[in-house]
Amino acid sequence: MRYGLTIGELAARTGTNPRTIRYYEAIGLLPAPRRTPAGYRLYGPEEASRLEFIRKARAVGLRLAEIREVLNLREEGQAPCDHVLALIEARVAAVDRQIRELRALRHQLMSLYRKGRRTARLGCICGIIESARVSVSPGE
Repeated sequence: MRYGLTIGELAARTGTNPRTIRYYEAIGLLPAPRRTPAGYRLYGPEEASRLEFIRKARAVGLRLAEIREVLNLREEGQAPCDHVLALIEARVAAVDRQIRELRALRHQLMSLYRKGRRTARLGCICGIIESARVSVSPGE
């Protein structure tokens, strides 16, 4: 890969939208690129590699702030793998929590469904929903 790719060429090679590349620059995930005398951005293999890393990190569920932390650790000369393991461990715990919440919701919905199949009331909007025992958060 030659140095001096325009943003459009870099976007095409990496499958990244040019707006996303500009955004990553603005939030510090990508360093400011070289510029031509006319002000056009120029990129090289380092930026393409970094975009590939960011894409993979996003695919495993890391947030942009977490990716920035990993990149900063590497730039400081540290191996970020222990930090990444901690991030992944936290993500697994969050997924496990979501699974438990979804299972509880499924159980509640199935119970409501079975009850609703036996219940039909006239004179209300929907007896199934009106007889449901659910908690509604304020503002919903």
